[in-house]
Amino acid sequence: MDFSVKKLASDAGVFFSRAVQFTQENLGQAEKTELDAHFENLLTRADNTKNWTEKILRQTEVLLQPSPSARVEEFLYEKLDRKIPSRVTTAELLGQYMTEAANDFGPSTPYGQTLIKVGETQKHLGTAERDFIHSSSINFLTPLRNFLEGDWKTISKERRILQNRRLDLDACKARLKKAKAAEAKAALEGDALPDFQETRPRNYILSASASAAEHELRVAQTEFDRQAEVTRLLLEGISSTHVNHLRCLHEFAEAQATYFAQSYQYMVDLQKQLGSSRAELFPAPVVGNTDPASPPLSTSPPPATLPVLQVASSNPGEVPLNPVEVPPPVSGTRKARVLYDYEAADSKELSLSADELITVYSLPGLDPDWLIGERGNKKGKVPVTYLELLS
Repeated sequence: MDFSVKKLASDAGVFFSRAVQFTQENLGQAEKTELDAHFENLLTRADNTKNWTEKILRQTEVLLQPSPSARVEEFLYEKLDRKIPSRVTTAELLGQYMTEAANDFGPSTPYGQTLIKVGETQKHLGTAERDFIHSSSINFLTPLRNFLEGDWKTISKERRILQNRRLDLDACKARLKKAKAAEAKAALEGDALPDFQETRPRNYILSASASAAEHELRVAQTEFDRQAEVTRLLLEGISSTHVNHLRCLHEFAEAQATYFAQSYQYMVDLQKQLGSSRAELFPAPVVGNTDPASPPLSTSPPPATLPVLQVASSNPGEVPLNPVEVPPPVSGTRKARVLYDYEAADSKELSLSADELITVYSLPGLDPDWLIGERGNKKGKVPVTYLELLS
């Protein structure tokens, strides 16, 4: 019991001494032992490594799992040291819904067959994403997390011990300085006093106090130097951490490249499958009557319904360089509804928006796949395949 009380009193005294020293340093009333420039650079690099590692770790987690609630759930499983349950990716879930919808609509129908093809591709994409997430978690996130929860905690602990050793050292320096100042002052006062017997005990006590302060200073300096060396070795180990994280970064980039390459190949294969089926289902764009019972019309404009404007020219058979500049015929124009958006390639063409109505007519020498379209005071060439001619 006595030992515990003495130890508690001693610890309280040390804590009080450090608190006083720390407060006086912040107020500018006490000197502070400065670390060398190389040590300060090591501390700065370690702090930057910790801060950027945290940011990279958090953002990579967001990349691999965008859902905040899912990330919180995985965090709780990790803290409880329980296995994280397998989670279906969004692509896999979409593929599952498409497959179920195909079975409901009829897997032999064109829509059902396409749903099955796209759904299977989505499942493959989801599997590739799952493999990428698993590989990145093991080869990239785990090393970063181990550094923050292992090496960095050790470094932080040793840095706190070093800070306490420095406070003890500076407190001992302050006590020694005060003891020597008191001893010098007592010596001056002793010279002024005639009775040597009265000043000798006091000078002896002050001298003993200064000797004790010097001993404490030597012990504090030794402990500080030892702790500084331990901390320095840990900080220099940050270089090895960078090498390890560099290797992990290469593995993360390779896993991501593999994931995107697989996804691209899956989509190329899907495009080929859909392209063949699309050619069978949609042999040519429908122009004219959109009634499903009616046969599809030709993509070229019917010459009987779109009269050709006869343009006067000095040379027979010569066509104006810019047919858009030719005025429209007085009669024979037709209205047309735009089926799809179209962006003009040059000034001779007219941009189109789906479902708008325009006036169209033909010109001699004009490509049969093109017409002249007018909308307000604007006119230009328009592709026939983008139009539905109206009566």
